[in-house]
This record gives sequence, structure tokens and C-alpha cells, in this order.
Amino acid sequence: MMAAARIDQDPGFVHVPVMLPEVLAAFRPLGGGVFVDATAGGGGHSKALLEALPKLRLFAFDRDPIAVNAATQALEPFGERANVAHASFDEIESALTAHGVTEVDGVLADLGVSSEQLTDASRGMSFRGAGPLDMRMDTTRGETARELIERVTQDELADIIYELADERASRRIARCIKQALAADRLNDTLDLRRAVVRAVGPKRFGSIDPATRTFQALRMAVNDEVGQLRTLLGFAKRALRPGGILTIISFHSLEDRAVKREFQQRLEWQPLTKKPLMPSEEEVHENPSARSAKLRSARRLVEGEGEGDGELELYEQGEGVEE
Repeated sequence: MMAAARIDQDPGFVHVPVMLPEVLAAFRPLGGGVFVDATAGGGGHSKALLEALPKLRLFAFDRDPIAVNAATQALEPFGERANVAHASFDEIESALTAHGVTEVDGVLADLGVSSEQLTDASRGMSFRGAGPLDMRMDTTRGETARELIERVTQDELADIIYELADERASRRIARCIKQALAADRLNDTLDLRRAVVRAVGPKRFGSIDPATRTFQALRMAVNDEVGQLRTLLGFAKRALRPGGILTIISFHSLEDRAVKREFQQRLEWQPLTKKPLMPSEEEVHENPSARSAKLRSARRLVEGEGEGDGELELYEQGEGVEE
């Protein structure tokens, strides 16, 4: 989750633990057990869970090496109760197996992007300053945004921008980006923004810069964020013990719909949130970037437990808004 920070500052790794009271409320009934924090960030959620649940053993993962270092420092006081490792969602299962863990009691994922990732110009996720066309959350491997733009066709690029950002001008934007590439005028993030502005004009939509959606779509594509989420949902289904809890905080409608569809499998999940929970007004005031967060939580059912029309036990921490 992004916290306020200027691009010319060095804030370290900043990842505000979004909807912390709601996360603690979701997991507190378990009392303890083995948990997975799939998005360690700065360690904020993990630290709060370890403090609230003394019987908890936690494995925290992140694919951003900088986040891994930050979480390792934050969770060091908990000793052997906390283990932090560098892993993407598709590597978590094998990482746990290496520790002899085949079942877990809780899984948490906060899908927000950190302030450090957005404000560090060298990572290329923002147009606040000139930076390379990178956009990778894991800077040690994988295809950069520049490499993706070079690899895909103009039509494929337009599809990415439309499908991941609902950008209606995706065809014009893709054409201008490819033209800039061919003219050797696509060398950094500011060049990319200029290409978008040539396609749609400089007019802002409310407070949203005209290039915001294109940058979001490219970042999501580079990091395969939707595919990684599907992988995480599959892992949780396999790894959670009956009665275990999965809680996911999403910031994008595609992510939220994927979680909603998964929890609609009523033979496997008992939703604990009738509607997605939203951050409180106080939290949004203190951290405006939390405003788009949606939290969904569900309990893994014993085989056969979900059959029939039994009444769900819901916890209601605030007003939920169904999409």
C-alpha cells in the first residue's frame, strides 16, 4: 500500500499495513497455528499478527528483495516464530515444503503496491521522475516493461492496456508507444508518459494523470499480477487445513472479482465477509491510498461441510460494498 512520500526522499521500504484491525479480526478466532503472509512488504501485518497471537508461527514471503530485507529486520525480535524468504506466489508451496510444512492455518495477502516501489524512480513504476522502463517487483529476474513493449505486437499491447486498466483509448496509446519505440524516443518513464499524452492529450481525469492507467496495466502485465493471484488461490485451497482462513486485500477490480469467484465455491469455502470490507473513514484520512482497498475473507471447509443451505457465520467490521 502506498504511503505519502516525495520522490526526492529516501523513505526506506514503506508499506503501511492496510486494514490492520480487520485483518486481526479475521484471524484472531484461530488463536495461533502456522500462518503464511504471502506479501511481507515491510512486515507490518506479520508483526501485528505475531504480537496478537503468541502461539503463532509465521512464514512471510515477498518477491521484492528490498521488502524481504525490510521484513527480516522488522520480524527479527520474534526469533524462530518468524521466517522470511524471497519467493513469488508460485514458489511459496515449495518453500514451505523445504521447511517440512505441508498444511497451514492461515494465509494473508495484501496485493497493494508499496510506497518504495512507486517512489523509487529507478524501478520505473511511476512517471514522477525519469527512470528506466523496468516495473518489475522482483528486480533480479523476469522481463522488463521495455522488453515487454518490444516483444508484443501493437494489437497485443493495446489488449494489455485495455484488459488490465479498462483504458478505452488503448489502441491509440499502443500505436503512439510503438511509434516512439521505432523512433528511439522510448528510453525512460517520462518518454512513455509523453507517448500516452500524444495519444490522449494532457487533460487529467479528476486527479488521475492520463498516463496512470497505462502504467498500471504495464506493471500488472510485467509482474503477471492476475496470474500470480490465481496461483495463490490454488495454493491456499491445497494448503489450508479445514477451518483455516484465507484473507486477501485487493486494490483492483480484476483482483477482487477473482477472489469473489473463488469464495463462491461454497463446497470449499465459507465466506466470512458477506460483502468486501472497506477501510474506515479514519484510515482513509490518515492514508488516502487505502481508499480503494477491499478485504475478503473465507474459511476452508471440511469436505462435504458446505453441502446444503446452512447459514453462514459472518463477521462485520464496517460497511461492505458489493461490486
